[in-house]
Amino acid sequence: MSEPRIRPALPADAPVLLSLIRGLAEYEKLAHEVVATEAQLAAELGAPDPVVHALIAERAGEPVGFALYFFSFSTFLGRRGLYLEDLFVLPAQRGHGIGRALLAELAGRAAERGCGRMEWSVLDWNVDAQRFYAGLGARPLSGWTVYRLDRAAIAALG
Repeated sequence: MSEPRIRPALPADAPVLLSLIRGLAEYEKLAHEVVATEAQLAAELGAPDPVVHALIAERAGEPVGFALYFFSFSTFLGRRGLYLEDLFVLPAQRGHGIGRALLAELAGRAAERGCGRMEWSVLDWNVDAQRFYAGLGARPLSGWTVYRLDRAAIAALG
């Protein structure tokens, strides 16, 4: 098996990225929630000062996974952080170091930017992912609950 190649996603990668996002959504049983389009992804990745960044993992020239992330800020640390929005490796490609390679690349980028931490969320039922992250030294945060306002709630509040 060949080593994974990790590279930044470019606007031209929007179709590949959207396909991988749909694979993630199917795995998480959330396919009905994917409304992103190739045009939206290409525009965001190609923005002059992009909010979102993505990495694509390839093996033998084929896309097999991705990581989508952005930079946040910690008021307590007084420095930026890296927030991993999504990480996904095709099920048939798992166990070959691709997820680890994606996270190692992200850790390098976080270190280059002086980030004080990397954070992400994991679904409660995804024990395989939880074990994987724990094996890398990540730990779950207790005492925190994620809240979200959707577009309708944002409009109602605003």
